[in-house]
Amino acid sequence: MNESRLIRHFRQILLWPLQLEVQSSNEELGNPWGILERGDSPWSRVECDVSNDPIESQERQYKEFVAFLPYVQRFLYGESRSRGGRPDDAPSDSPMLAFRRRDVTGLRITLRPGDTPILLNVAHVDLHFFFDIDVVFLKVEIQADDLPWDTALELLHRFGRAYPSGWDETGQGVHNAYRTEWLGANGEVLATSDSENREKFLSFVCEHRAPCIASHWAFLLRPLVLEHADEAGAVRYRQLEYHRMPVMAYLALDDPRSLTPEDFIHLGLINAFRPGDTLPLRDPVVAEFEARYCDDRYWTVSDSGPNTRVMCTGNTLMVVGDARSRYFRNEVHGLLAQFRHQFLLLFLIAHFHRAALLVFSDRMVDAINDLDIRDAKSQLRFRKRIRDTFEAFLRFTHRYWFHELSERAQLQGLFQRSSAHLGNDAKYQDVKEEMRDMSQYLESDTQRRQSNTVVRLTVVTTFGLIGTVAAGFLGMNLIAAADAPFGAKLGYFLAVLLTASALTLFTVAKSKPLSDFLEALAEGRVGIGVAVSLLRRVRRDPGGTGGSRAGR
Repeated sequence: MNESRLIRHFRQILLWPLQLEVQSSNEELGNPWGILERGDSPWSRVECDVSNDPIESQERQYKEFVAFLPYVQRFLYGESRSRGGRPDDAPSDSPMLAFRRRDVTGLRITLRPGDTPILLNVAHVDLHFFFDIDVVFLKVEIQADDLPWDTALELLHRFGRAYPSGWDETGQGVHNAYRTEWLGANGEVLATSDSENREKFLSFVCEHRAPCIASHWAFLLRPLVLEHADEAGAVRYRQLEYHRMPVMAYLALDDPRSLTPEDFIHLGLINAFRPGDTLPLRDPVVAEFEARYCDDRYWTVSDSGPNTRVMCTGNTLMVVGDARSRYFRNEVHGLLAQFRHQFLLLFLIAHFHRAALLVFSDRMVDAINDLDIRDAKSQLRFRKRIRDTFEAFLRFTHRYWFHELSERAQLQGLFQRSSAHLGNDAKYQDVKEEMRDMSQYLESDTQRRQSNTVVRLTVVTTFGLIGTVAAGFLGMNLIAAADAPFGAKLGYFLAVLLTASALTLFTVAKSKPLSDFLEALAEGRVGIGVAVSLLRRVRRDPGGTGGSRAGR
């Protein structure tokens, strides 16, 4: 074994964005994370209280906190109010909540049939929720020591796939790991993958037109349940993007300079090319790999160092460095601490931006698909959904959307690189334009309704004016009933009331053709014959919708 290519310390972090949906029959839950706070849930909320932590932990979290700009700090950690503030100005919790399950402590994974299983430690299994946004992130962090380079590449390539993308001639899933097992504290198997169960995945897609999640990932997410799964669940999730989860990796080697350019390309583009495959050298992502994806400000290729290279492609963020460097390996003061915290948060924020924008776009598509312009209830439901989505988008823009998160050049550079490769700015503009189109449609629809109402009121008033003037001119004494019995007076009153009501309702029903008739007279460009024909159309038009303005 080549010792220079042996990874002395390996970390892999998966971030899986999912869209949430609370079932209408379980709205009493309130927020979707309410189901995780029940007594039978394996999840517990991660509280941001470091007052009782060791001083080293407090220092590490302090460095994480001050690495970000104030508005990002408020987004990540919330804020407390000063003592001199208003009494009603209460402290603000963080818009991001984290839950952790501690029963999963190990991972045993067999990459290919016949391979020796690899045992890794599970550092964290977390769920991250966000106020006002129906998105949750599953975060899984694993670690190991003394992994061969080729094994680490295979692990990065195969671990982190929500379901198999296909099967080989033996019926085994391709690209994913052959067997994955979550282990408990005593080494017991908690859940096992089922990628070889081809019938399960095929039948699920045929029935629901949606992919089925592998059993070991479904286990981690419970009590959250897949959208179309048969099992009961108050909160369901569905896939937002490609089945390959965004991945971060930290690799500490004795001599990172021994890696070839092809090694770095295979690592950085681990989602695009299988380890060992011949690289397409004319492909722009390969030919321009260093310029596009590498942050080499600390890559000196010298004995004195530092020799740390960071690669970011949007869906991957890889850190390679010297295992002999105490700073690179330090979990409190060094780059390992930054990778697990500052780098993780900037990667999470970039992917959260994209996931939230995809959710907004999906909401609008779903609202359009559900719209039936012939159904009044459907129209009302559509307007409410669009307005709710527009309000949520405004809150997202002012609470979560930002382009700068740190004054530190490397953090800011990696965040910009991640956002650019994910296409967040372009996606934001697309969603914003879609929102504007929807808003303009609602405004024009409201104006159309108001205009129709004004037309009807104008027609009713105009024709009612005739009766009002006639009755006023005659002095309201057409029938001398002052001394008539009460029954006769009541009869006259009801007769007039019914007649006036019928005429008013008829005028409202025929307001459109009557409006055309009045407009034709007002313009003065039609003769008596055309005006009479327009008036006759009132009787022929059963729906009161009128036709084209033939008099023009």
